[in-house]
Amino acid sequence: MRNKGHIAGLWRRNEGVLQSRGICRILIALLLAPALLAGCAGGQQSQPEGTPSPEGARQGPLSVYASFYPMYDFAVKIGGERVNAVNMVPAGVEPHDWEPGAADMVGLESADVFIYNGAGMEHWAEDILESLQNPGLVAVEASAGIPLMEGHDDHGDDHGEEEEEEEEGDHEDDHEDGEFDPHVWLDPQRAKTEMLNIRDAFKKADPEGAAVYDANYNKYAAQLDELDGEFSDALAAFSGRDIIVAHEAFGYLCAAYGLNQVPIEGLSPDSEPDPARMAEIIEFAAQRDIKVIFFEELVSPKVAETIAEAVGAQTDVLNPFEGPGDDDSGGGDDYFAVMRSNLAALIRALG
Repeated sequence: MRNKGHIAGLWRRNEGVLQSRGICRILIALLLAPALLAGCAGGQQSQPEGTPSPEGARQGPLSVYASFYPMYDFAVKIGGERVNAVNMVPAGVEPHDWEPGAADMVGLESADVFIYNGAGMEHWAEDILESLQNPGLVAVEASAGIPLMEGHDDHGDDHGEEEEEEEEGDHEDDHEDGEFDPHVWLDPQRAKTEMLNIRDAFKKADPEGAAVYDANYNKYAAQLDELDGEFSDALAAFSGRDIIVAHEAFGYLCAAYGLNQVPIEGLSPDSEPDPARMAEIIEFAAQRDIKVIFFEELVSPKVAETIAEAVGAQTDVLNPFEGPGDDDSGGGDDYFAVMRSNLAALIRALG
């Protein structure tokens, strides 16, 4: 843990940036509470954190901070016992508008690896990285190198038509928040690329563990290929391809398997659709005889229930795997459990 003078200097140097983002909350109060500073970590953790020896040889796991639950889950899978992973977003909290607090800043100052999805998901990440005084930190944008799809903050008369993908290439620094759909992890093949990027970051931070990280990646890459095959085989039989979802989170999933998402709202899951949009969705559901309106665990189901009642449909959960619910403080289901649950929900809806 860095001393009080360093933390105070960090605050003074970055006060304008941090206040503009609403990130640091009463950091001065933390400086007056050394015991709190010693114990702050936040989020879900795996194994106890190790302490490097004075000679610099690693003793114990890497200290890994993950921006939200998918990154945490992937980190634990690839890192295994060689990492101590922290999920920065608490259980039950929707991650799109969440921002780090002072305890997260302090933790990142002593972390070995920081994993974030990128593609506009964490609007605060770049400012945080610029403000840190941790030269040894390995930061990895897990979505780097993945072709991105355009996203929308609202919808007009598009009725959820499939988005065109951007050309392949590195997308770092070529977009502003909200321009692209960040939910790349919902396509198993893109999730495999994210795990690959995380593996490479761990190997950079901990070269001695390279063989472990390679083996874990190969194991889960094979499981992702198997999951991809399950989705392809199960969904190919259905003639109906339209699904109505709470927010625009399933573009990559739908593009991978020839489905068409019709989002009630855009990329922001907690916004409210206006009456015109509600009328469009109700008309679309009636015309296509859609029998299931999907909602999400971390977002109120009221809008989905209203539409379902209007067209005589049912509601069901399609999980964007953004975080565990309030009752899953122990960690919640992992990626494969959630995705197979999603597949079962899609089969019920399309069938």
